[in-house]
Amino acid sequence: MLLYHGSNVAVITPQLIEQTRGLDFGTGFYLTTNETQARRFSQAVTDRRRRGVPIVSVFEFDIETAQNSLSIQKFERADADWLRFVVDNRLRKYRGKDFDVVIGAVADDAVMPSIQAYIGGFLSEEAAIISLEASKLTDQVCLKSEKALTLLRFINTYNTRG
Repeated sequence: MLLYHGSNVAVITPQLIEQTRGLDFGTGFYLTTNETQARRFSQAVTDRRRRGVPIVSVFEFDIETAQNSLSIQKFERADADWLRFVVDNRLRKYRGKDFDVVIGAVADDAVMPSIQAYIGGFLSEEAAIISLEASKLTDQVCLKSEKALTLLRFINTYNTRG
């Protein structure tokens, strides 16, 4: 399975780095199957950090071995389970099962207002899910363990500006 990682630097050897902010699926190395999404994210990271250049790193992930040897949580869609998992991770309150890999939709800028409204009590869970279902969500793959990282093989990097 080809996966893409967008950043402001080339990533050849991925690492699990504890984040200072809550992310959708918690600490891990985030990738996507959507190259366009990785390109957009590389530009957003470069703009936010005000250094580096937008770079996409390309990897091959051994999904067959992962399915046979790792603990994987896959959210088929942005449903109530996905919403609760994302909210708990973003608030850094998740205390459930540890996974090696989590796969599911990205809580991007388009859906964050709905998630924030849900967190703030302005939207019910049902209303938040209806709002999410109306959005075209792209995927993310979060590798959360060293064991998962061993199944990732670096292919190349490229600067998205040419």
